[in-house]
Amino acid sequence: MVRELDCRDQPCPRPIIELAKALGSVPIGERLAVVAHDPAARHDVPAWCRMRGQEYVGEDVADDGAPRYVVRRLG
Repeated sequence: MVRELDCRDQPCPRPIIELAKALGSVPIGERLAVVAHDPAARHDVPAWCRMRGQEYVGEDVADDGAPRYVVRRLG
């Protein structure tokens, strides 16, 4: 199961700020998906993962078709 973080209506840099705040509540090894219409999130989420030592799993789509960026917590 993937937890979803709804950032659909949030402009840059809010999706990354919300990801940083929420990832600590996700158990190590579990995934968190950032759902965001912000076009910068496509680049920002993978870059944040590289800088923070987390795994960027990839991009897919939420049930409503919104872009979803999946992160696995490594530590």
